[in-house]
Amino acid sequence: MSPKPDILPSLRARKLSRRYGTRVAVDLLDLDLHPGEVLGLLGPNGAGKSTTMQILSGNLAPSSGSVEICGVDLSEQPEAAKANLGYLPEIPPLYRELTVREFLRLAARQHRVPKAELDAAVSRALQCCGLDEVAKRLIGGLSKGYRQRVGIAQAIVHNPSVIILDEPTAGLDPLQIREIRELIATLGRTHSVILSTHILAEAEALCDRVLILHQGRVVFSGDMAELRRQWQEDGACENGLEAMFVRLTRQEAPT
Repeated sequence: MSPKPDILPSLRARKLSRRYGTRVAVDLLDLDLHPGEVLGLLGPNGAGKSTTMQILSGNLAPSSGSVEICGVDLSEQPEAAKANLGYLPEIPPLYRELTVREFLRLAARQHRVPKAELDAAVSRALQCCGLDEVAKRLIGGLSKGYRQRVGIAQAIVHNPSVIILDEPTAGLDPLQIREIRELIATLGRTHSVILSTHILAEAEALCDRVLILHQGRVVFSGDMAELRRQWQEDGACENGLEAMFVRLTRQEAPT
């Protein structure tokens, strides 16, 4: 899907940077996420994906730059901005001693879902994430695939406009990966989603557009068709998109 130019982004980041002493983890990153779009944030380990996700979700302050969520500046009005945001970090923030339903009620309260709407919000998240059958089970007794589903459910329980998912299929078996990908595809029809991954096939299957990071900088921004065109025009990568990805993420960062 190609966003219409007159539609305002659900999330906009401009000139984001994050430094740790002399090390630059994210360097002058620009990003737009549009309604009903799944945007893939790709790159090898250490490229700056998780740091970027933490900044976009308001869990880490940038050294410079700005983030707006649904037109609200994240640094100036963090509570108002985060009301429009759901976030699944790389390690889901789960309470293993609670049942799935208990945990989602807690998450809904933390997201300030009105008391009169709590039960409906939790039921909606359970159904959307395929958790009805395990709603009364302790989270600690669930498989990793189901725990990932619970993590996604807590990110959407307040029905946010923007959902940020950091490596949601990491460590899952092939069947679990397929199920989580189907869930993300469903969410992408009604929400704006940022998906962090280092798996090119996952981006091909799910994403409308991709940003590829290398050493904290964007080395490609566009849709998958554009990436294919760039590969074909380059002519130097005989093994397809995977080779193009490797080439982009091995080149020296611009100075």
